[in-house]
Amino acid sequence: MNAEMQMVSGLILGMILLIFLVTKTKVHVFLAIIISAVIIGILGGMNLADVASAIPEGFGGTLKSIGIIIGFGVMLGKLLEDSKATKVMANALIRLLGKNKEEEAMGAAGFITSLSIFCTSGFIILAPLVKGLSKKTRKSVVALGIALAGGLVMSHSLVPPAAGPIGVAGILNANIGKMMLFGTLISIPSLIAVVIYARYMGKKIYQLPGENNTWIRPDSSAGTNIEEETSETELLPSAWKSFAPILTPILLILIHNVLVNTGTAQGLLGEITGFLGTPVIALAIGLLLAILLLTKTMTKAQTLSSMEEGLKSSGKLMLLVGGGGALGKIIQVSGLGDFVATAIAGTAIPAILLPFLISLLLRVIQGSGSVAMLTAASVISPMLGTLGLDPVFAGLAACTGSLFFSYFNDSYFWVINETLGIEDTKEQMKIWSVTSTICCITALISLLILNAFFG
Repeated sequence: MNAEMQMVSGLILGMILLIFLVTKTKVHVFLAIIISAVIIGILGGMNLADVASAIPEGFGGTLKSIGIIIGFGVMLGKLLEDSKATKVMANALIRLLGKNKEEEAMGAAGFITSLSIFCTSGFIILAPLVKGLSKKTRKSVVALGIALAGGLVMSHSLVPPAAGPIGVAGILNANIGKMMLFGTLISIPSLIAVVIYARYMGKKIYQLPGENNTWIRPDSSAGTNIEEETSETELLPSAWKSFAPILTPILLILIHNVLVNTGTAQGLLGEITGFLGTPVIALAIGLLLAILLLTKTMTKAQTLSSMEEGLKSSGKLMLLVGGGGALGKIIQVSGLGDFVATAIAGTAIPAILLPFLISLLLRVIQGSGSVAMLTAASVISPMLGTLGLDPVFAGLAACTGSLFFSYFNDSYFWVINETLGIEDTKEQMKIWSVTSTICCITALISLLILNAFFG
């Protein structure tokens, strides 16, 4: 067996083992991910020392970028919940949009947010709003969470100035304005499909936030009869105080990105906005605002206890996110991704589908959508002239492929499901693996239609 086929065989066997361990044994999912990573590396031909070093490197590399954000995010979320700010935000959205439009609101909020912030960070920041809306409206947290996650991932994956798409545009020398326009047009049908699926799954998995980070599953038919009782004398924070801890980090990151993309992030202004617009710093400011604005009626002990309670729930999430990074690193170091990309590029697949399929397979193999789309763009870049592809549509094809079937090796998969309190593996895949695939398929159809007319 040659080295390439050995790598492919190792991946297949490792993933089969992972699915078996998670679904059929008592092995914890974090341990199962690490075991699978080791098996994939060894059977794929890596030496033992490389396997041993790649696992902590992948684990630490992933948590380096998201670990602090998760910590700040869960503390912020718990403060928003305990101060009743989530109730205020839910009431404000219902008054603004009317009832039965919550999924559309979450999808739109996610789409706008992820133009300036990674979808994983955006979901962590906006998750308290999902819980608050669910408590207020008695709609399943699953429906609202899917809509938010779908909106976040669409702009994160398809629309500059999000980091991945703008990187693809740079590699392919594509017109950024045109890519923004067509990326948005491609996203709209996918968002509609996500909202429809979110409502469907909300009926199938009717789950509501309970007290003290618990979850309840009442009979969905009784959902409208279990409205939360609210004391007439209950002291609630104002709307601006409730929204400020969430909106401030988003605006800080957005301002920095706008200045960078317009070339005005120069000198002292660039240094200040660059510092404040770093997600870790921006979210720390949001957390500080929550402490200052929302804890007037809470003692010091209550405030600290609230944040520490949030941190307790983040440990498992950090392990799973880091485990997914370790699995992806093993596959990356083994060279399997480069082999797949090169093999597809040598086929007679229709030109517009070439970057799509390269990105799709890389996404499934190593988990990271950004790595998948950027690698696909790099592979296809020298061929654009020969293939006769418009750089914008070639780039969007690479971005679309990166949406396909998110699962265990994608940190976003774990953030969504853990935040929504979903522990059953089949439900986890229905909630996000299926949703991400719906995003991919509907975006591809839209892309092919637009390419036929404008490509």
